[in-house]
Amino acid sequence: MSDYQFIKSQDEKVYEALAGEVLRQQTGVELIPSENYASRAVREANGSILTNKYSEGYPGKRYYGGQEFTDVIETLAIERAKELFGCGFANVQPHAGAPANIATYFALLEPGDTIMGMDLSHGGHLTHGHPVTYITKIFNFVRYKMKNPDTGEIDYEDMLKVAKETKPKVIMAGFSAYSRELDYEQFVKIGREVGAVVIGDVAHIAGLIAGGALKNPFDAGFDVLLTTTHKTLRGPRGGMILTREDADIAKKINKEVFPGFQGGPIMSNIAGKAVAFKEALQPSFKDYATQVIKNAQAMAQVFKENEVRLLCGGTDNHLVLADVYGSLGITGQEAEVSLDEVGITLNKNMIADDPRSPMDPSGIRFGTPAMTTRGMKEAQAIKLSEIMLETLQNKDDAQEKAKIKRRVEELCLEHPIPEVFN
Repeated sequence: MSDYQFIKSQDEKVYEALAGEVLRQQTGVELIPSENYASRAVREANGSILTNKYSEGYPGKRYYGGQEFTDVIETLAIERAKELFGCGFANVQPHAGAPANIATYFALLEPGDTIMGMDLSHGGHLTHGHPVTYITKIFNFVRYKMKNPDTGEIDYEDMLKVAKETKPKVIMAGFSAYSRELDYEQFVKIGREVGAVVIGDVAHIAGLIAGGALKNPFDAGFDVLLTTTHKTLRGPRGGMILTREDADIAKKINKEVFPGFQGGPIMSNIAGKAVAFKEALQPSFKDYATQVIKNAQAMAQVFKENEVRLLCGGTDNHLVLADVYGSLGITGQEAEVSLDEVGITLNKNMIADDPRSPMDPSGIRFGTPAMTTRGMKEAQAIKLSEIMLETLQNKDDAQEKAKIKRRVEELCLEHPIPEVFN
């Protein structure tokens, strides 16, 4: 971890907060499924001198001069992304995942057009049509759900029926809290039948796809993939849009990202993406992606053996969604706070058709990307699950939780955060 000496000499308050965050990350276990550790090289690129440079436009077609090195870096990021995901086009400029999603909607749709996406309470994402978002004032969203939350099975027959009735221009496959692998062929079949562009939001599982541990939706015929570049891909925080082969779609997306939706790219962030993509192209990344899933399945098994209800009945990917209120009588908020107190970070989460509120739901969501980056394997995953359950059983016992916190710190010292990813 950086020693932040320049910040220390110029801004003591910011330095103290950064030093505290370093200690928190080093001595605690990160189980939020959307978080991970970026390598020192990625962080150096992300904080590099490129932060000084404006680069509106695209490589070879910039609005400002002095772009000979920025063009090299953005082109490297594009070509590496295409190689990772086996596609023809990549836009690496989106500042985050949500802007990538929204820019793609604007590129392919007119106001009032219909988008079909997964219901948020069944595992979808805010940008897939939750009423709280502004985007629902512009486009019409219809939603699909799981047929059975205990197995995770999607009701594809109902999806087809609704698609025929509503004629969506875009069908979204993707999620933020769903632990099974989607049937991508079914999405393509439905999309082709109603003439919709089929898009995958793979923000959570991009690294597992790039590492060959999960199927690539492009192989099933998806038109576009949307993703973040952190999470399982282990890069800097940012977004990316990938197009399989349609040059017209890619051209529309590029135009909408800039100048249509956002200003100039953050070139230091794109440099971080380029470095991360090179790391993900190494053979060791395949081992990492496979281990992420093994660890998640090991954790899920412990919870099942202790009769904690798991949404979808288990996991095929990096995350687990547990109904702690229904199984243990503890709300998701109570569980999040109790586990935070012993150094285990995860998030409260709604479960399918949750009777409780989003700020105090029935479930918790946890995952294994970050702990796997630390070199933890199934044995540590099992130990962590047991510690989590022990913490929840002793949530009101301060002395017992203090002992548990020391055990968590010992586990972290045994598996420090790596600086270099080979």
